Amino acid sequence: MFGIYSELADFVVQLLPTSTGENLRSTVHFFTYEVLYILTLVIVVSWLMGLIRPLVPVQKIRKWLSHPVYRWFGYPLAATFGAVTPFCSCSSTPLFIGFLEARIPLGVTFSFLITSPLVNEVALALFIGAFGWKIALLYACAGIFIGILGGMLIGVLKLESWVADFIWSIRAQDVDKTEKHLTFKNIFAFANQETLLITKKIAPFVVAGIAVGSVIHGYVPENFFKAYLTAGSWWNVPLATVIGVPLYAGASTIVPVLQTLVAKGVPLGTAMAFAMAAVGLSTPEAIILKKVMKAKLLFLFFGIVSTGIIFVGILFNNVFAY
Repeated sequence: MFGIYSELADFVVQLLPTSTGENLRSTVHFFTYEVLYILTLVIVVSWLMGLIRPLVPVQKIRKWLSHPVYRWFGYPLAATFGAVTPFCSCSSTPLFIGFLEARIPLGVTFSFLITSPLVNEVALALFIGAFGWKIALLYACAGIFIGILGGMLIGVLKLESWVADFIWSIRAQDVDKTEKHLTFKNIFAFANQETLLITKKIAPFVVAGIAVGSVIHGYVPENFFKAYLTAGSWWNVPLATVIGVPLYAGASTIVPVLQTLVAKGVPLGTAMAFAMAAVGLSTPEAIILKKVMKAKLLFLFFGIVSTGIIFVGILFNNVFAY
């Protein structure tokens, strides 16, 4: 579906001078493809959510998810939905925004945001091929577990006031009016208006975040990680997590790197922590999310996920002797 974007990225790279180094070519290709890909997702998802929300009984869903008996089901449902959607840490952000605007509880929404980049069917297939189904299954369970617990913690703390005000105002001012006059014209007008507003709000942050990720992708050598993660010290897993957090990679692209690290002597749990941090958290994601949430919620989100990843890495190092 997005093959044309790869071709456009190839075309842009061909326009560079022949003397351009391979690192810069890789950076430009990555930046061009990701900007087109992520902005397309922002526009398409925002528009579809704008069409769907007036037709969906959002208040009933919200009431069901807020019910003392049923609300706890929302976390595993959101985490499972995240696990079956093939999004990276940046491309899951448009759906995250849509869920918030639909008034899905904040903690449930975070369960999706945490799990979506960590687990997907492509990554699991590669995991099975590289490490076997047992490790693949444990990886998937670990990702979903982090998503459920992280979402629950944020939900219990009731941090809705830490979300950017414009997220709530879109819903309050526009959707309520649209729901009173459900005509195709009104629904399409609302979807178009909301898509334009959201795109204008976050597009600069998307471009800035991807620019940072592109530089890291093109210029940070793989040997850098091997050199610091092969020792068996207690601090290896936290260090691997800290190194992985600023990076930007999809779950399917990080599996070959993970396999290489393990083959070079990096303990499985340490390599797993690096991989999960690289796909679950990233500098580009932080830059984008900073527009839709306040800094303290962003730091809490990164802290919760990083802590969960460290725990999983230590667990894997103790269970598997690689």
